[in-house]
Formats: sequence, C-alpha cells, structure tokens
Amino acid sequence: MASARKPVIVRKFSRDWSAGYAGADFGQQKAELEFLDLGGKVVRVGWEQVKWVCYVRDFPAGAADQANPERLLRKRFSLRPRTAGLWLRLTLGDGDELEGLAANDRSLVDGAGLLLTPPDTRSNTQRIYVPRQAIQTLEVVSLIGAAGRKRVEAARPGEEQPGLFPSDGDAT
Repeated sequence: MASARKPVIVRKFSRDWSAGYAGADFGQQKAELEFLDLGGKVVRVGWEQVKWVCYVRDFPAGAADQANPERLLRKRFSLRPRTAGLWLRLTLGDGDELEGLAANDRSLVDGAGLLLTPPDTRSNTQRIYVPRQAIQTLEVVSLIGAAGRKRVEAARPGEEQPGLFPSDGDAT
C-alpha cells in the first residue's frame, strides 16, 4: 500500500528550502501549501513564495547537499524525450528556466499548477510541481505522442467490397 504522504523538498523564491512530507493532494486550491516538516510540525507557506515542490526519493544527508537538496543537476533535456506527453519549457518568476514533461490532459488548463517529469529521472527528484503563480512564461516545445497508433483509412467510394461467398447466380 502506498503512503498517503510523500517526501518533498519545497524551494522558495528566497532560495531557502524546507524538507518534509506532503499529501498527494496537498491543498492546491487553498491559499497556502501545508506539509509536515521532518520534526512532525505542520508548516504553512503561501503559494506566492513557492518556486516548486519536488517529490524526492530521499532527503539530503550531508552538508554537500545543502545548496542543491533536490539534486536537480539537469534542468533541460539533452535529447528528445521518449515518454509520451507535452515537452514544456518554463521560465519562472526569478528568471530560472526549467524543462519537463507534462501529461496531455485537462490539468494543463484547469489545475492550480503543473506536475512535470524532470529531464533526469534517475536523479533524486522524481516529479516537480510548479504552482501557476511561479510561472512567468510557458512554451510548448513538442508533443510527444504514443507509439503504435495508426490512422484508419477510409474506404474509397465507388469500390465494392468483394464477397466471401458467391451469390446464387454465380454458383456452378
């Protein structure tokens, strides 16, 4: 059974960050983000302060990880992604650029933010949630389609389908 709370690192525009546990639906419709810090206290941060929320595999262990706790080394795709979805390029409020794959569904226009798959899925960061307030510009780089879909060719008018069995008059 999956846990109801996932490990996250919340990065603010002020460059400081917090680690903790957020629910799958962490109140995106509310005025602030609410999550549990590592000490078990409830932390509330206004969405206007949040740069992104990274769902991570594990939390930073040493002093080396303090500058980049998400371990998000690549923020752009070096090659065309292979996974189906929308390849997006975001410019955030502080001028930072980020690329990711988003699902091609209504969450792009209806949601309070975008859930992206980062360019390097082998890093510590598995998914990135970017609130709408943090996005300055959004560019669709490409639509990566699902393989194996083929168009059904329409029957040409005027051609009859050949019969499998001869009609009564054709029988010999």
